[in-house]
Amino acid sequence: MNWTLLWLVMAGGALGAGGRHLIGAWLLRQVGDGLPWGTLAVNLLGSLAAGFLLVWLEGRGPGALYARAFLVVGVLGGLTTYSALMLECLLYARTAKPGVMLGYLAITLVGGLALVWAGARLAGWLRPV
Repeated sequence: MNWTLLWLVMAGGALGAGGRHLIGAWLLRQVGDGLPWGTLAVNLLGSLAAGFLLVWLEGRGPGALYARAFLVVGVLGGLTTYSALMLECLLYARTAKPGVMLGYLAITLVGGLALVWAGARLAGWLRPV
């Protein structure tokens, strides 16, 4: 177990989660609640940052492992998990596996929607009246 990596991930996750809260609250005050603007903003920002960091950290030596743990897994993981999905899709696309990428994306989106609905239904059934 690499404790340094774990601590970097946890510290980055705390910063990312705090950032998500601040961005969401700010956008709610600025543009209202017609759409989940905060979630949309952090998901899109996280996707941009994940793609940038993937390429920027490539070939940077052993220190890149620590930067990736803090920035990608920690900060972006706390900010949004959507960025991880988009990064994985980019990796599939870069390895000439577009079919796998599209399948993974479809399963994730359709499955996620079905499961969030199922979880809400289950909670509704189990909630005391």
